[in-house]
Formats: sequence, structure tokens, C-alpha cells
Amino acid sequence: MNPNLALIVDQLPAVVFIVAIGVGGWVLTTWLKIKNGYPLETTWGQPLHPGTSNESMERIKLLTGENAQLRAELGSLKDRLETIERIVTDTGVQTASQIEALRDKPRLKSGDPIR
Repeated sequence: MNPNLALIVDQLPAVVFIVAIGVGGWVLTTWLKIKNGYPLETTWGQPLHPGTSNESMERIKLLTGENAQLRAELGSLKDRLETIERIVTDTGVQTASQIEALRDKPRLKSGDPIR
């Protein structure tokens, strides 16, 4: 048997193993991208599906509107939470003094001007 051929046959399992690891890594990477919603790309970094359809644009508009609505609701909830925190952490003395200050104000009669 030719000595060069014998060397190639001896090295064949190592080469097959290295190629298998490379292909397995590529498959795993592609599967993880698909699973997590990342866009698939060519080897040059170009997306495989670069075009956007009307359906995707409509979905973006709907999601943008929903995002704005949720942000507004979150702001409202933050304001309410601040009020609740202020009430809960109040010492009671301050609340009592505010109530007494309201009681001490003269009551308006129906004909009195508002000051």
C-alpha cells in the first residue's frame, strides 16, 4: 500500500470528526436563531428574507400602538402607587394635621366668591 494513502486513511477519522463538529455547530446555531426569533442570514450577513410585507407593517403599527397604550397605563399605575406609598408611609400626625386644616377653613356659602 502506498505510504501517502496509508497516512490519509489514518487521518480520516480525525478529519470526519472535525467536519462533523463544524456542521453540528452550524445546525445548533441555526436552530437557536430560529427558536429565539432572530433573522436568518447568509454567510455575508445579508438577511434571507429582506422584504417586508403589508402584513408585517400592519403588525408593527398595531404593536407600536399597543406599546404606547401600555406605557401610558404604566405611568398611571406609577402615579397611583406613589400616592398609596405616601399614604401608607405617612406618620398619621401629618394626615391628622391636614384634616384639621381642612376643618378650620371657613365654609363657603352659596353666594360667596371663590378665593
